[in-house]
Amino acid sequence: MKPTVSSSVKLLHAANDNLIERTHDVWKPRLGRDLSTDDARQIAENVTGFFSILIEWARTDMLIAANDNTEHIASDVSEARYER
Repeated sequence: MKPTVSSSVKLLHAANDNLIERTHDVWKPRLGRDLSTDDARQIAENVTGFFSILIEWARTDMLIAANDNTEHIASDVSEARYER
């Protein structure tokens, strides 16, 4: 049976509520104060955004490394010597 849109939305809402609750539980003792639901939501969004940027940077680094042929160029230049 294929899930309906409303059941998918309910699951997403429940997962989001769980994330907010877990964020609240983790950060409240670290901050030493009570957090509002909006505080916990903002922390979760910021942490998610932070890791998204790290993933983007890692992918960029992998693409650059995969396309980096400067080592080969440098070795070719050093091997090409001309005698006078």
